[in-house]
Amino acid sequence: MDQMKEMMALKKKADAIQEKLGNTHIEADEGEYTITINGKQECIAALKDGVPQPNLVKALNKGLKKSQEIAQKEMKEIMGGLGLPGLGK
Repeated sequence: MDQMKEMMALKKKADAIQEKLGNTHIEADEGEYTITINGKQECIAALKDGVPQPNLVKALNKGLKKSQEIAQKEMKEIMGGLGLPGLGK
């Protein structure tokens, strides 16, 4: 029963962190471009000379998602080699 309480407490903390990351905005600019990403590594805005660029937002998010999937796959392969339950192939 205590283990279940610990798991619920961890999930609650993880959910709070995810919410905080989603609400954290980081802005970067280079020349005429400005992008805003959140702490969850999602592009939420892209501007060129102050004009919104929705296709750039979509392209950035596609690229970020693909890179995260590749990294996740690589880590799973490495961690799976450790023989830990629930990890690997």
